[in-house]
Amino acid sequence: MSNILKAFINIVTHYQTNIQNITDGNNRMNNMGEGLEAYIKNIFADTINEVDEKKKLEKISQTFSYTGNKTNPPDMMLWDGDAIEVKKIESSSTSLQLNSSHPKAKLLNTNTKINQACKDCEKWIEKDLIYIIGYVKAKKLNSLWMVYGDCYAADEKTYQKVENEITTSIDSLDDLEINHDTNELSGIKNVDPLNITYLRVRGMWIIENPNKVYQYLYKYDKNATFQLICLMNKTKYESFSKEDIATIEQIKSTTIDNVKIKNPNNPANLIDAKLLVFKV
Repeated sequence: MSNILKAFINIVTHYQTNIQNITDGNNRMNNMGEGLEAYIKNIFADTINEVDEKKKLEKISQTFSYTGNKTNPPDMMLWDGDAIEVKKIESSSTSLQLNSSHPKAKLLNTNTKINQACKDCEKWIEKDLIYIIGYVKAKKLNSLWMVYGDCYAADEKTYQKVENEITTSIDSLDDLEINHDTNELSGIKNVDPLNITYLRVRGMWIIENPNKVYQYLYKYDKNATFQLICLMNKTKYESFSKEDIATIEQIKSTTIDNVKIKNPNNPANLIDAKLLVFKV
């Protein structure tokens, strides 16, 4: 069964910085994002150097229970393991565009933003979520952050409260014809006298770049060719097999530090965490 430590080891062992630009479609940002997603699939499935397409597909199928789509989170889910959300940015300081999906500490099966195929791909209720943020410029992968949602985002109710208050406020407007059957914040029907215009009210969530959020832990090295940073709470790290932990702790080019991070729900409290860094 694949996990984030195995993926980390694969990146270090088969170090690559070139991201293939997938040319299907017209949206350049999405295409580059797809190239990064393909790379992430390969590092988790251990198929970076696999040239036989049939073998690659089989191994990816054995690794992932779900590989997502362009409009619904997550981007992929590991069998009996974590969910993964991949974000591609073109600057080391750019904020992450989450669009209509608010930040998540965990991925819940009850989330209305995920599709039925994701809910039914295996038996699951809740999954740990890894945000993987790749800084890609001119097809070169300059840095990769791998951070767990419970180190990065507050509990579900924090964001849901904001969305509910916005929806309730719109619903209270008596002179509007509200569409209550939507996964968006709201919808307003028949806006104009001809009753032919509809207004979608959508959330556009943005979260700060990990380089800014965790600058008290790690300072981005502008002189490095590539840097891989992985952050998780200590309990999660210790949940992996002794074999995987021993393997990664033997890699001389990787530093593993015990750190304290701010609790996303209460920054006054500190959480024991592990920070893994590979840099060249």
